[in-house]
Amino acid sequence: QVQLVESGGGLVQPGGSLRLSCAASGSIFSINAMGWYRQAPGKQRELVASITRGGITNYADSMKGRFTISRDNAKNTVYLQMNSLRPEDTAVYVCNAIVSIIAATYWGQGTQVTVSS
Repeated sequence: QVQLVESGGGLVQPGGSLRLSCAASGSIFSINAMGWYRQAPGKQRELVASITRGGITNYADSMKGRFTISRDNAKNTVYLQMNSLRPEDTAVYVCNAIVSIIAATYWGQGTQVTVSS
């Protein structure tokens, strides 16, 4: 089992920055990849960024160049650095982990990000 806890959400003005974190616990050595998703009211959940155990990253087009996903293995934590934030970035951001060998996925509870003046 894998448990995921997100933190770092909050209020920020347009053009500002925010850093989210996702701390993993449990069977952490079985995780093959982790990612960030987001869901705004009335919209479907979408991928923001992902990173594999080998360090390969992937970004959605609208986030590329503004967001950066990274990891700290010593802390079992994945980060999402968000710069040049826009009002349309407002959403609940949720952390995800994949254990490929058993085709299992795990989700955190989410953290609210609000971009507003």
